[in-house]
Amino acid sequence: MLSMTGYGKADALIEGRRWIIEIKSLNHRNLEIITRLPYSLSSLEVDIKKRAGDQLFRGRIEITIQADSESSADHGVQYSLNLPLLSNYYALLRTIREELGREDEIDLRTIARFKDLFVPSETRFDPAAAWKELQKTLDEAILALVRMRRTEGDVLQKDFLARMETLKNNLASIKHRTPRTVLEYKQRLHERIRELTEGLEMDAARLSQEVALLVEKSDITEEIVRMESHLGQMEKLFQTDEAIGRKLDFLLQEIGREINTMGSKNGDLALVQDIIELKSEHAKLREQAQNVE
Repeated sequence: MLSMTGYGKADALIEGRRWIIEIKSLNHRNLEIITRLPYSLSSLEVDIKKRAGDQLFRGRIEITIQADSESSADHGVQYSLNLPLLSNYYALLRTIREELGREDEIDLRTIARFKDLFVPSETRFDPAAAWKELQKTLDEAILALVRMRRTEGDVLQKDFLARMETLKNNLASIKHRTPRTVLEYKQRLHERIRELTEGLEMDAARLSQEVALLVEKSDITEEIVRMESHLGQMEKLFQTDEAIGRKLDFLLQEIGREINTMGSKNGDLALVQDIIELKSEHAKLREQAQNVE
């Protein structure tokens, strides 16, 4: 079991510059990969996302790649100024000032915020040539992320197993009590019917048939069997190396349905407490499942 939250970092000297890769993952229903790259690596965005997606299966993955500011500044991108765009922006700012009747000065600090005024004019860094080394560094960062996810996943798995043991114990108690509950319910039905029909002639065979139908509708044996099956499937998931988060979500959803059906079909006070405990532990498991890859 792997957690969906984690952090990984790696760096390497490539093409004369030290590149730093940081990866952070957060909970998410599916896999979403977000990249923050310098312009010189923008052509590698698809390759970076694909390589990360081949190794990570769930969560919001944020990948940040940047060059160390203290490494050689002679490599990378050289910029020039887009003068036509600058003139256009300046004219627009003056128009805004006139429309609003303001006398504010249009200073360089304001204009410099428009990043598209600065365009790359010369590239000494070749991203395609550097990709071979860069992907190794990316793999190292992903591996560091997975290690942290696995460590947190071990904690999650212990909590899962403990709560599942509580579920099984409560379910065993319900299973042990159910045959007796069904018998008691049948006896109560017969007694109540006798009270209501005292002095009336009744078809005994038809009466027994109707009682049997009511008793069958209140029997939760089928729900118990299905829930035992779901719990068994969950235990098998923990023995695999694949991402199990979505399967856990599905099984816990099915378990929730069985528990709700048990609560609606059975009114035996002796079972109510066990069913309440089932609902409580199930809610905690569903919450924890949102953290699993």
